[in-house]
Amino acid sequence: MPAENVIRLRALLSEKFPGLRLRLDESRQSDYKFQPTALQQIDRPLRGGLSRGALTEIVAASQSCGSATLIKALLQQCAQTSQIGALIDGNDSLEVGQTDEKILARLLWIRCHTAEEAVKAADLVLRDGNLSFVLLDLKLNPESQLRKIPPRTWYRFQRLVEQTSAVCIVVTPRPLVSGAQARIVVQSQFSLDAVELATAQLLDRLKVEASNLRQPVQTEFATVAG
Repeated sequence: MPAENVIRLRALLSEKFPGLRLRLDESRQSDYKFQPTALQQIDRPLRGGLSRGALTEIVAASQSCGSATLIKALLQQCAQTSQIGALIDGNDSLEVGQTDEKILARLLWIRCHTAEEAVKAADLVLRDGNLSFVLLDLKLNPESQLRKIPPRTWYRFQRLVEQTSAVCIVVTPRPLVSGAQARIVVQSQFSLDAVELATAQLLDRLKVEASNLRQPVQTEFATVAG
């Protein structure tokens, strides 16, 4: 990421939400180790939801698997719980016109064009430590870019996020994130007819496999109940 973009990002982190910046070290609630997603097929096998202070990987191997619907559902839950989140868009793919204004109002959208830019932006956001929800979307970045991400990157991110109570999600086209606390594999296959379906109907048909990678709990296949 060019130096001028880093400067602009730092300015955004300081000015985007005046008066609403969330100091995680002040608001951290040790009694709450998970952030519920309101999607039972994720919350149930992960025993509460997405882990705070840890990395969660969402693997979306197919472009028609429903990962965009899942991402929007997670962003919506973030907004509904009055959190300020960051979406680091690795391939500038967010469809703003199809995203609820209430989500956008509480979202720092960082538009990137390469995986390298996105990783640098994520590093800066995590070091800032003031956002309770960070989603790094690399699902549409080409394999040639993903191969250039050093494995140590994920361990560095884990060290940064574990100092906070933030949820950090990385969306990838294949298993990539070493040291992730949990992995959610999106397994749906939607046809063109799905374009006509409402979000609730898409969630009804969304299939995932969610597993905790650090604890000996069961892996569970499920379909979302809308």
